Amino acid sequence: MSRIGKKPIALPSGVKIKVGEELEVTGPKGKLTVPIPEGITFEQADGRLEVKRASDEHAAVHGLTRALAANAVQGVSAGFVRELDIVGIGYRADVKGKIATFTLGYSHPIEVLLPEGVDLKIDKQTHLVLAGHDRQLLGQVAANIRALRKPDPYKNKGIRYTGEVLRKKVGKTGAGGK
Repeated sequence: MSRIGKKPIALPSGVKIKVGEELEVTGPKGKLTVPIPEGITFEQADGRLEVKRASDEHAAVHGLTRALAANAVQGVSAGFVRELDIVGIGYRADVKGKIATFTLGYSHPIEVLLPEGVDLKIDKQTHLVLAGHDRQLLGQVAANIRALRKPDPYKNKGIRYTGEVLRKKVGKTGAGGK
């Protein structure tokens, strides 16, 4: 039995669940749908949502479906936050509406269109706070922004997740001695 799949999902107040072809989760932050694989069923009772499977053949998707449903419930009730830091002289970011502009040492500024459901706040031009209700979309947007200028292993410049630990490499040691 899947340990993750067996755990019930607590439903906060204000979150409504509708089970059909897909699991539809509606809350104060928005609405999300989770696909329900074959052999997986949902039971709702006492403010909890339980994920059941028909047989051990469906064990591979049991925990996955429960995790996706739990992420949807947390997303529509509390939301998710992902933070990034920009490190480097002259590197900065600015946001106007749904367009984020990054100056990252290239010959041109880079503009990124933020998808619907993802909000970006910028503190001190170098600290980005991404917020949204869809965990997968939020993580993908954060990864796309980080990929604009990945952290350099020699100087540690670039865009990194807040709290990400980087290992700095040692550069060339000899200056030309043969």
